[in-house]
Amino acid sequence: MSLTVGVLSIQGDVQENMLSSKSAIDELGLDVDVVDVRTPEDISQLDGLIIPGGESTTIGQLSLVNGSLKILKEKIQSGMPVLGICAGMIMLSNTANDKIIGKTDQPLLDILDIKLERNSFGRQKESFESDISMDSINIPKFHGVFIRAPSVSDVGSDVEVLSKFNERIVAVKKGNVIGTAFHPELTEDTALHKYFINLVNKSKN
Repeated sequence: MSLTVGVLSIQGDVQENMLSSKSAIDELGLDVDVVDVRTPEDISQLDGLIIPGGESTTIGQLSLVNGSLKILKEKIQSGMPVLGICAGMIMLSNTANDKIIGKTDQPLLDILDIKLERNSFGRQKESFESDISMDSINIPKFHGVFIRAPSVSDVGSDVEVLSKFNERIVAVKKGNVIGTAFHPELTEDTALHKYFINLVNKSKN
């Protein structure tokens, strides 16, 4: 059975995530198509979705305009696996404050019960890279690329903490949903994309 994984292609690191996903699929030897998606019709056909890093307010506003947010939330709640990266994790959250400007009015999916701070480590010039671990999903060492990264200060009882950096939560999981503050598509390590593709595969078997 062929599966379809989409990358939300409204704005952000779309091509990088498509390439990382294809590399992960090749390594796993699975029958999975990777497509870019923009519309509610595109999203309705998916078995899994990556919401890439980019500008979360822009992605949210454009998704709201074309009606994608509604179908996206319905698909996730019905069990579709989702990987939200940086801006994608912000979109999956139920609250998002900015370190500089405070509360934002951006559209959110309200899937992850987390307290999240945008630009938590600073602006573009404070971007950095560091090794982190995600032991609970069998990724003991991963090179995290943090670009205007958010962090999570608190999680609800149904949200698992996957990783911390300097005591700040930088990766979380709730059932079929994963959120990361860092950009796995900007490294050559496909471990996280492989984990996600396997999650999609298991959800259909």
